[in-house]
Amino acid sequence: MCGIAGYFSLNREKIDTKRFEFLLDTIKHRGPDDFGYAVFNSDLRKSRFVEDPNSLNGIDFTPDLIFGHRRLSIIDLSPSGRQPMTDEKGNFWIVFNGEIYNYIELREELKSFGFNFRTHSDTEVILKAYEHWGEGCLNKFNGMFSFALWDVKEKRLFCARDRMGVKPFYYYVDKDRFVFASEIKAFLEVDIERNANEQIVYDYLSQGLIDHTDDTFFYGIKQLSPAHYLVLSEGKVDIRRWWDIEDNKLTDLSDDEYARRFYELFEDSIRLRLRSDVPIGTCLSGGLDSSSIVCIANKLMFQGDYHREIVGDRQRTFSSCFEDRKYDERVFIEEVIQKTNARSYYIFPEGKELFDLIPKVIWHQDEPFGSTSIFAQWHVMKLARENGVKVLLDGQGADELLAGYHGYFGTYYVDLARSLHILRLFAELYFYKKIHKKFQPMIFASVARAILPDSLIAVLRKMPAIRNASKQATIGNVWIDRDFEKVYRREYTFKEKFKSSLKNQLYSLFMYSSLPALLHYEDRNSMAFSIEARVPFLDYRLVEYIFSLPSEQKIRSAMTKVALRNAMKGILPEKVRTRVDKMGFVTPENIWFRSILKDKIIDIIESNEFKNIGYFNVPEVKKKFESHCRGEKDIGFTIWRWINLFLWYEMFIKGKI
Repeated sequence: MCGIAGYFSLNREKIDTKRFEFLLDTIKHRGPDDFGYAVFNSDLRKSRFVEDPNSLNGIDFTPDLIFGHRRLSIIDLSPSGRQPMTDEKGNFWIVFNGEIYNYIELREELKSFGFNFRTHSDTEVILKAYEHWGEGCLNKFNGMFSFALWDVKEKRLFCARDRMGVKPFYYYVDKDRFVFASEIKAFLEVDIERNANEQIVYDYLSQGLIDHTDDTFFYGIKQLSPAHYLVLSEGKVDIRRWWDIEDNKLTDLSDDEYARRFYELFEDSIRLRLRSDVPIGTCLSGGLDSSSIVCIANKLMFQGDYHREIVGDRQRTFSSCFEDRKYDERVFIEEVIQKTNARSYYIFPEGKELFDLIPKVIWHQDEPFGSTSIFAQWHVMKLARENGVKVLLDGQGADELLAGYHGYFGTYYVDLARSLHILRLFAELYFYKKIHKKFQPMIFASVARAILPDSLIAVLRKMPAIRNASKQATIGNVWIDRDFEKVYRREYTFKEKFKSSLKNQLYSLFMYSSLPALLHYEDRNSMAFSIEARVPFLDYRLVEYIFSLPSEQKIRSAMTKVALRNAMKGILPEKVRTRVDKMGFVTPENIWFRSILKDKIIDIIESNEFKNIGYFNVPEVKKKFESHCRGEKDIGFTIWRWINLFLWYEMFIKGKI
């Protein structure tokens, strides 16, 4: 887990190595343990490793390509694991961020082909795998990664990102240069203009979207999309997808068989992600996902020959909690702690700290984010680092894979209606009302649209609950400046690959509109404290398996995550395994915004800077905020988008950093 960067002078002009050093320094939090550079002249096919850019003066060639690396030592802590790394002959050079969890197995496979290894690092495994399999090596890797690999003989730069995009890779290209880095702020050190990408700004303000395309909030700076690779050769950039989720289906198995296979893959994913030469801990929210990881990790940590000096006598868990019971899950956390005997650590984020800490959080995040839950996650990472943990397991991805939120119910019911499974549909509606004690109008509307003629739908739209919901959806963004909206308004329709509406919804959230943002937050918050965050639910084998499951293994009898719940029988505390409420990782932001943070928000939305930014209909912003403060409606997510976007703009675009 590290920070990587590179600069390729396409016009062969001399690289300003001092500026590149500043660039690399901006991401030193990603790798405080070591650093190094490699310089190349692509025409002369010369290369050299240097520890200090000041020593470039002694090199007998002018470089047109430079690699930089900041190292966070996790696997092979010895100097032999340093980067940039090259093979024995100097034909290939790499800078790599992430972990290849199956590197031990791949190393043995490559040895059978005659390869020798000088290190115990996964970085060297990538080099040899590329030498043997070329671009096909990507399909061999089980891990999270972004890397750039220079092929000296072919004068070819090969850059790749892992299947789910757990690790970031940003780049900027024009006729003169190609620049890449792990974080966007690095680009600002090499004279790339600070211009907001106003289309992305609009998408964020209107729909809360982030990381949904390869564009970023900074005009001209792009990200390599998950499961894509990039080749730069002869000044041309070619980008291709190398992995996708296919429409494979498993049918006619019993619940026990589905659960057994799920458990085998899940346990093996966690086993691989426990490989480390430094201390490991786990995030624990009290929900089904993180609790499952804690319980299985506990089983694996204390069996066999696992290194006790890495784990200690007890597993360590880290949790964000609140005194307000509406936002607190300690009752479930304590069930897991009691079962595993883990050592629990709690942090209690306070709203009064938000505006003091948020500039630092925004700086590390690089781009605006969705809610103050990121502020709570920041505290969890800080707590782990203060207690000596350098690797954390976390539960990201399970909700998008296993239909974890109530918003999925309506889509599932639409599938039942369209396939004419009417009896099962009515049974599901019955269980939903029985278990969840209420029935969402929009769920009813979704089903109605699927099965009823237009004439009846027109009658239903006149029902007060549905009419009000539709009205809110229509006028919800009146606080956006009208002229700004006219230019940038667009509706996203993400790729539909499957016949099932539920599967398509999960795919779009997994690939575009939800998980990429969550992984962005996870990476930046963890790396701010030099922590490697690992996400066992995103092992590609488990992902492919879950997408092949029938919908009834995700939703049944108004219960979500059926396959996971079945797989965790006897392992999770029953109180956690069978819980039906869904809190999510939340903060009391609605309360904070109408109480201790109210005056600070008013100061911002009444400032000239806020008025002049050009994105807001300020009178409507004030009306909406006043309505929130009166308790008429909770719009904390919306308020946060106003404030976060403004603070980000002041910091990065206007340069107040």
